Amino acid sequence: SNIRDRLRYSMLVQWSDEDQAYLVTLPEWADRVLGPVTHGETYEEAIRNGHEALEALIASAQQHQEPLPEPRVFVAA
Repeated sequence: SNIRDRLRYSMLVQWSDEDQAYLVTLPEWADRVLGPVTHGETYEEAIRNGHEALEALIASAQQHQEPLPEPRVFVAA
């Protein structure tokens, strides 16, 4: 799976006062990963770590011959 495929997945970045960090949730992977998958002290770091988490999840799914979740694609009304 190349970078373009991986970037089709949604990534939710939210600030957490409790953690004093940006938490990253991957909506399409919610049935396999509960809650946030990673975090960052800055928004940019959270995005980078989110990409790494996505790559790891994709690699693991491929290694175990599991189907990849369908990306949620934005459709204009």
